[in-house]
Amino acid sequence: MADHPDHPPDRPQQRPETSVVGAVWQVLVGRPLRFGEAAKEQITPVEGLSALSLDALTSVAYGPEAILLVLATAGAGSLHAILPITIAIVVLLGLLVFSYRQVIDAYPAGGGAYAVSKDNLGSGASQLAAASLIVDYTLTVAVSIAAGVGALTSAYPSLHSETVPICLGILALVTILNLRGLGEGARAFLLPTLVFIFGLLAVIAVGLFHPLAEHAPQPGRSLLPVTSETLGVLLVLKAFAAGCSALTGVEAIANGVPLFKEPRVKRAKRTELLLGTILGVMLLGLAVLAVRFHIAPRSGQTVLSEIMAASVGRNWAYYTVSLSVTVVLGLAANTSFGGLPVLLSLLARDNRLPHLLSMRGDRLVFSKGIWALAAMSGALLVAVRGNTNSLIPLFAIGVFIGFTLAQSGLVVHWWRTRPPRWAGRAVLNGVGAVATGTSTCVFLFAKFTEGAWVVVVAIPMFIGLFHLIERYYRRTAHELGLGQIPERPRPKPVLVIVPVVNVSKLTAQAISEALSIGDEVVAVTVVFDDSEGQADATGVGPAVRSEPPGPCQTEWEQWHIGVPLRVLHTEYASIVRPVIDFVDEMRSEHVDHQIVVLIPVVVPRRLFQRILHNQLDVALSAALRSRTDLVVARVSLSLDELAST
Repeated sequence: MADHPDHPPDRPQQRPETSVVGAVWQVLVGRPLRFGEAAKEQITPVEGLSALSLDALTSVAYGPEAILLVLATAGAGSLHAILPITIAIVVLLGLLVFSYRQVIDAYPAGGGAYAVSKDNLGSGASQLAAASLIVDYTLTVAVSIAAGVGALTSAYPSLHSETVPICLGILALVTILNLRGLGEGARAFLLPTLVFIFGLLAVIAVGLFHPLAEHAPQPGRSLLPVTSETLGVLLVLKAFAAGCSALTGVEAIANGVPLFKEPRVKRAKRTELLLGTILGVMLLGLAVLAVRFHIAPRSGQTVLSEIMAASVGRNWAYYTVSLSVTVVLGLAANTSFGGLPVLLSLLARDNRLPHLLSMRGDRLVFSKGIWALAAMSGALLVAVRGNTNSLIPLFAIGVFIGFTLAQSGLVVHWWRTRPPRWAGRAVLNGVGAVATGTSTCVFLFAKFTEGAWVVVVAIPMFIGLFHLIERYYRRTAHELGLGQIPERPRPKPVLVIVPVVNVSKLTAQAISEALSIGDEVVAVTVVFDDSEGQADATGVGPAVRSEPPGPCQTEWEQWHIGVPLRVLHTEYASIVRPVIDFVDEMRSEHVDHQIVVLIPVVVPRRLFQRILHNQLDVALSAALRSRTDLVVARVSLSLDELAST
């Protein structure tokens, strides 16, 4: 508004917006952007790694550990199985990467699994995909931040008691950066992302070719059980299900295609391939090193920390990479902040969530969706006290449901549209759908009693919420006659009622505004018959005695403005009740009029001074809220404006 020619920034009425709080907030999130400046917030493929891929890339910090924690129950001799399980996960990763490159081709407007399911599988499947992704995106934020803080407390154990405050601090930082815009966040996260990628690849390379501390003792005690169970098919399936948490985030690029610079499809596909390559190399390298160094879960240490310590020793390189892991794990929540608000906006446009989630903020981001995600993930972090292992059993189920629906929908899409080479694409997506569908069943079976039942309950609850909101909007649209041509509007004569307590500049401005909008204007004031004085409901001046004829009446008669003043007498302490009774009387006497209640209000210089004024406005507005046949409005007078005149 400040840059619009009708609202120049130096107009006096704009001053209240530049409060201390408003100024600080603008420094935090930046100045409002015009739609023409949206290109500044669009990203390149490399920036796409920091904006939309950190969730997947940083899953190497908890994916291999999740596998080893399951395998450890069968004893030290079973830990070598991490390598074949990781190979299976990387094969599945390859299927997903190529499948989502096809999603990008077919649905360049974004939306991912929700858009594909809605187009090809129907309303029910699209709502299942949306609910699953909401659960997954919320868990992604919580798991990423908790894992990052876990890496930090592994390197600096003295911080362990501050886990929850650190988690919430990182969440607040990521939220503010996303409110500034995805592009700024991506560029801010790019340096730590590159340090993480190249640092961890260097650690893996050193560990593979010339480890520096292979036999150095590790801190903490071993978590291997004294008695172990047999490494059977069920345990391998559980380990596979746990390790597939490393595949979350692969879909985020397809969800956020509109966030890329032109040519969007080409850049998004390039980012997807880059993500798959880097993640696959990291997962395989860490699995090989885990077997080579005989890594086992230990108290107070993450598996990634153990591998890095064995590869390069606990020196500056170890602490540099550990710090970068902590930073990017915390920032990996950015993937969800880039994807979920877009998804929520699509659901809102389809009348399945409140419409306010489809509105962009001053920085052209879906700010309400960002706040919703921050609130949900913050509550989850507090509930589990920042413990990653409490969240891992819930993780990946939602996103794998989305994987399965997206790929199944693409099979239908290729069958319907039949572009060149459609059969090969359909086969690839069909194989991917079977693989991810099977994996989803494995997750539910293996993790149900460990906490996955929470996801099984949460997803239907979200679907039920979608149905309730959609039904409400449908009923409201019918009642409002949306899509129909209404009757021709008929103007009504306007009666304006102005509550006053004294004669002042504020009263003069209110009467002036009333005369400009109404055919008939009447002012009302309340006199307490048994009180010592007349209450000053605005808090502008001292109370005055209500002895007849009363100062307000005397001053009104001397004013000679041609507007009648009705004096309302009451024996009770309420100034609102007599005004309400008078308004109701006018409603019954002027049934063919549009009645407007115009309340004078003072705009003080300071925010904290607002409590000293406008008590009548607060009470009267609340009391009149249920009267839908009249208009309640305010006329404001700024004390800053008075001082400048």
